[in-house]
Amino acid sequence: MRVGLVLQHFDPRRGGLEQWSVRFAERLAMRGHEVHVVARHFGGGGNSAPVVAHRIDGAETPLKFAEEAQAKLSSLALDVIHDMGAGWHCDVFHPHGGSWHSITERKLSLMRPGLRELKRGLNVLLPRHRRYRALMARQYADHGQIMLALSRSVAEDFRRFHQVPAERIRVVYNGVDVERFSPEHRGRYRASLRRSLGIDDDTVLALIVAHNFRLKGVPTLLRAVRRFRGGPRPVRLVVVGGKRLWRWRLKAARLGVGGLVHFVGPVDDPVPYYAAADLYVHPTTYDTCSLVVLEAAASGLPVVTSRVNGVSELLKHETDALLLRDATDVDELAGAVQALFDDSRRAELGAAARRTALGHPLDRNVEEVLAVYEEVLASRDRKRRPRSVQETRRSRREVLRGQPSADSGAARARSVLA
Repeated sequence: MRVGLVLQHFDPRRGGLEQWSVRFAERLAMRGHEVHVVARHFGGGGNSAPVVAHRIDGAETPLKFAEEAQAKLSSLALDVIHDMGAGWHCDVFHPHGGSWHSITERKLSLMRPGLRELKRGLNVLLPRHRRYRALMARQYADHGQIMLALSRSVAEDFRRFHQVPAERIRVVYNGVDVERFSPEHRGRYRASLRRSLGIDDDTVLALIVAHNFRLKGVPTLLRAVRRFRGGPRPVRLVVVGGKRLWRWRLKAARLGVGGLVHFVGPVDDPVPYYAAADLYVHPTTYDTCSLVVLEAAASGLPVVTSRVNGVSELLKHETDALLLRDATDVDELAGAVQALFDDSRRAELGAAARRTALGHPLDRNVEEVLAVYEEVLASRDRKRRPRSVQETRRSRREVLRGQPSADSGAARARSVLA
């Protein structure tokens, strides 16, 4: 099968969308499929993936990228086009970031009521918002594409914000490489990495891997860490990813936790950090199905995350994770982290998290997406297949009796009017 993948950046260092896309492309190639990637940028581990790269240069805006991607894809004679949320010319639309409308509404909900309405009014006028609305109008219009949602909550966003009918939506959760992310790596990495950070064995090391710090709850997390200064159990927080780290180091210093938080920036391989950590905390205010939470769970770490994270649909509160009702509640977050100071409790939740992750491996995830591809191809074959003599005769008899056949344009129109 000749498969086309479309995304802005084919680089696993940039985030969950990009990392999943690179690993997915590798798995497709391993199964013998020919994988073409249309992207603006190729970098990091993405350069080593066995794909045919088609770079889009000079596309200054998302709309321009989508237009140029459509032109490129139209020339490639692909069997299936799978878009990760960057364009509209596709058979499978799979926006890993979810509905942009939903993200915008979530950000507005975190503001004070007066400021919220002012910001909502300004958004209508801002050129950037107008461009995104124009892009989404084409992405969510019915071109016959299947809409892949990373969770049930995302599927509901498709219906609520874009009026996508349920029959066009398939829910496919993220999958994780359970061999790459495994508790087995602790012996190799744990002691050396903690030593390099100046963290001893008695200290509880919490970890978050994120790029959009505000959306993923880092401000709330810094305030929660402040609750543990001078407490009976020493605590450190390691933050992997992000940019403009000097601003966040300054913010941590102002909160009085500069010595308790390590901002390490983007890394090529997060595995050593999962191995060194005692718990993973991800108080996100919006996430479709956080891949890093699955990576932490696969690594055997107890997880604290919010119920607005789509991955929470795979988890059970106080069994394999601690789920927050309000991601912005410092007291609730601090209480959840403190509950994991207990070594036996961490071990219990971490082992359960690993078992949950084993039920959602990347290879099964790939098979689920391939099943959607087969559905696309089968639908295309049905549309192209000539009708049999019997079907033609039956249709003619129904028309002569004044009963339009089920597949006629007249029947479809009448069903809509009814």
